Amino acid sequence: MAPLVEARGVTRVLPLTVPVTLVEGVDLAIGPGELVAITGPSGSGKSSLLYLLGLLDSPTEGEVLIDGAPTHAMSTDQRAALRLERIGFVFQFHFLLPEFSVLGNVAIPMRRLGRLAPGDIEARAASILTRLGLGDHMHKRPDQLSGGQRQRVAVARALANDPPLILADEPTGSLDSAASEQVFEILAGIAGQAGKSVVAVTHDIDMAERMDRRVHLVDGRIVSDERRSTRSEGKEART
Repeated sequence: MAPLVEARGVTRVLPLTVPVTLVEGVDLAIGPGELVAITGPSGSGKSSLLYLLGLLDSPTEGEVLIDGAPTHAMSTDQRAALRLERIGFVFQFHFLLPEFSVLGNVAIPMRRLGRLAPGDIEARAASILTRLGLGDHMHKRPDQLSGGQRQRVAVARALANDPPLILADEPTGSLDSAASEQVFEILAGIAGQAGKSVVAVTHDIDMAERMDRRVHLVDGRIVSDERRSTRSEGKEART
């Protein structure tokens, strides 16, 4: 089975007066059902790599494949359509539209994809929100919700088109510990459901250690790629 997303020799360089390398020579494959943390110090290229995997940016060298298909020759419109159908995004700051209700925000990706009738879109949005414990808030505006609730709405929006891959950039970075735990549990619950995978950039090492796999970056390069069983065995060997 092909990985959901794969980076092959991916490098991203900003063409400034003095060029800045964000990601360098990265090979990474994410298979179905994985819960993956991307960690590293500030400025190590974590978010840059995530944006490359999510087709929000293009590599200077190398290529990104989605479902085994290369994307480098796709047009901007083709890449946008692929993102909309196959990838859901959750960011540190929820980016909900304040003029729409919670329900309306979750419906936006489905309306853009255009595969469901209006009534079906609302029903699916309501169902997702209910599953995430937001059934009583769907007609509120985002500014009427707590930070944790807004982030759960952002997760619901990412799930709207039922994508197999969820990419999250510091999804708990602006939340308190209780809200962070709620969002983590939701993301962990998503991974593995019908082969879905979640890849999350995080500075929270405790959270990263609870995920199935941890990819660690330094200066734009992957320096370690460990699965939880491997890390556990290493800890046992050191005790």
